[in-house]
Amino acid sequence: MAGDPLRHPRGLTTGAIPEGNRLFDLEFDFIDHQLRIRSSDGGARNIRLEAKPVAEFYAQTMQALSELGIDADIASTPNEVDPAIPFAEDYEHASYDPEAAQLFWRQLMHADRVLGEFRSHFIGKVSPVHLFWGSLDLACTRFSGREAPEHPGGAPNCGDWVMVEGYSRELSSCGFWPGGGAEGAFYAYAYPEPDGFADYPVGPEGAYYSAENGQFLLPYEAVRTAEDPDRALLEFLHTTYEAAAALGGWNRAALEDDPARWDHVR
Repeated sequence: MAGDPLRHPRGLTTGAIPEGNRLFDLEFDFIDHQLRIRSSDGGARNIRLEAKPVAEFYAQTMQALSELGIDADIASTPNEVDPAIPFAEDYEHASYDPEAAQLFWRQLMHADRVLGEFRSHFIGKVSPVHLFWGSLDLACTRFSGREAPEHPGGAPNCGDWVMVEGYSRELSSCGFWPGGGAEGAFYAYAYPEPDGFADYPVGPEGAYYSAENGQFLLPYEAVRTAEDPDRALLEFLHTTYEAAAALGGWNRAALEDDPARWDHVR
């Protein structure tokens, strides 16, 4: 998803989407547990977030869009997961835990805030802090400006061309993923991975390089239980980026800056 879906006080949002001469959005409200669909001409529909088959929720969503006169082209099969059951046929997955959904959203809120602060130290090309709905990871990616070797692809149920395009430039990426630990994990990786990357000293305590995942991981619980969680996470983000930039020979003087450089005159 392009843009930041977390800049909303009640859940996750698509942001405003153009549709003809109007706009519409979809918002997952994790306080009242509703999917809210709204259009700029005043139309609105709500769908209850509750235990129901994916197929039923998908049908309700498409029906609501149709009632609002919105012709939305939504991919009908999940990507980056295996197996990938088409939404309209998925009667296997039917659970919804409101407390867990809200807790995950609150994890994303705090992760987004710290990732945004980390992002402000980079003046080169950098992605927004954004959520990928496929693997459901929050990500922020910095680019060196140089071309990268063609990516081999291989993500489940995702076209190789997507990976080739997404990794066409040398990068250092970080974010938060609900896997990788009992409570999720923060991650960081480089593409292409420079020599010595896996052995580079990073912090804080609890961070490690996962050969299985090809990236550094920091369990969420290690951050949550730290004396200063923000500082612990920022240490992980800065040191893992340094591993990519220093070992990869990035032009750091041209790409980095201090966002607090004017604080003394404010």
